[in-house]
Amino acid sequence: MQNHRNLFPKRTKELKSVVHSAPGWKLFGKVPPRENLQKTSRIIQQEYEARTGRTCKPPPQSSRRKNFEFEPLSTTALILEDRPSNLPAKSVEEALRHRQEYDEMVAEAKKREIKEAHKRKKIMKERFKQEENIASAMVIWINEILPNWEVMRSTRRVRELWWQGLPPSVRGKVWSLAVGNELNITPELYEIFLSRAKERWKSFSETNSENDVEGVSVADREASLELIKLDISRTFPSLYIFQKGGPYHDVLHSILGAYTCYRPDVGYVQGMSFIAAVLILNLEEADAFIAFANLLNKPCQLAFFRVDHSMMLRYFATFEVFFEENLSKLFLHFKSYSLTPDIYLIDWIFTLYSKSLPLDLACRVWDVFCRDGEEFLFRTGLGILRLYEDILLQMDFIHIAQFLTKLPEDITSEKLFTCIAAIQMQNSTKKWTQVFASVMKDIKEGDKNNSPALKS
Repeated sequence: MQNHRNLFPKRTKELKSVVHSAPGWKLFGKVPPRENLQKTSRIIQQEYEARTGRTCKPPPQSSRRKNFEFEPLSTTALILEDRPSNLPAKSVEEALRHRQEYDEMVAEAKKREIKEAHKRKKIMKERFKQEENIASAMVIWINEILPNWEVMRSTRRVRELWWQGLPPSVRGKVWSLAVGNELNITPELYEIFLSRAKERWKSFSETNSENDVEGVSVADREASLELIKLDISRTFPSLYIFQKGGPYHDVLHSILGAYTCYRPDVGYVQGMSFIAAVLILNLEEADAFIAFANLLNKPCQLAFFRVDHSMMLRYFATFEVFFEENLSKLFLHFKSYSLTPDIYLIDWIFTLYSKSLPLDLACRVWDVFCRDGEEFLFRTGLGILRLYEDILLQMDFIHIAQFLTKLPEDITSEKLFTCIAAIQMQNSTKKWTQVFASVMKDIKEGDKNNSPALKS
């Protein structure tokens, strides 16, 4: 075995000495580096000149682009470079044409850059202006309107200021005052129902079955801890503040749980978590519960959350009267596909647009909703349809339903409120409340005759 190991001892040593003498790159085995590896580009050039007798002049240091104030960060400048020596040189005409083309490209790029800079400047200017308007409006709300709420709330000046959106610092206070407290709920009453909810949750966990707890109604079972937990995890998931471990998770859980004990006839219904979450972001816990309970006690919300089909039908029928009045072409398009308002309106009304629209835009919708009442919810729906009318007219049933259940994320406050302002909530000489009353009367008469008054 010894002899086999030393078959080529001398050669191995030589290779080692070569390898250590000069650096080299190898993939497999011990391969000596190439002889010319360390040659510089200057040495290679000199050898080439000696071999061929040709002299390679270094390329002239072009200063043709040094005087430009602006150069596009791309390869467009290569058009000015001379061709390699092995190719025919550019003609004077071609060089001039390339210079002109390059100048045009530079001018176009500079124009785009200036346009983008103007756009950014305009956005910043609008933002500063908006902040100034909010600051000045906040002073008016705090010093003039809120101290004299009952006197000033219905004045033209206040209504116009209200339409522009409430300053975030006073939004919660104005919402509370506008919604009111007809139910006369106090913070102490909230604590009582919250304690009851906690006891019920404890009994659920101990028995591990809601059916084993005596006196638990169907509504209570539907409003179980598990269902509330599931919905909380889906509430504004991108904010991460209502999910487990977030700062508002327990507050949202408490308000929803307390409400199921306060109104077992309504219980918990999917969509409530979004309404409670928006209130939590603008009010203290007890105040948020008071506003939440009173808000859900309004006729429209009560009809939807109790799934009162006859009342929901009346709201849809009234909505369609104004739909046809304002957007007749789109109304007929929807009719041709038998696309009824319940397909898209239910989700919008259930969450008061807080799930369908960006949060800041949804809050502005809430601002005017608190001013105008349920009518504005349906006016907002018509505003959305008006905003996307041209797109919807090109769609079929499936695509319309998909589009309206997941609206574009880039919808802006200015565009939407411009469309909402263009919606006329008056049919002939009748306003929303009068049309709704008329629909109620028609449906009652239809019930007496055992025939539906309105069929979608």
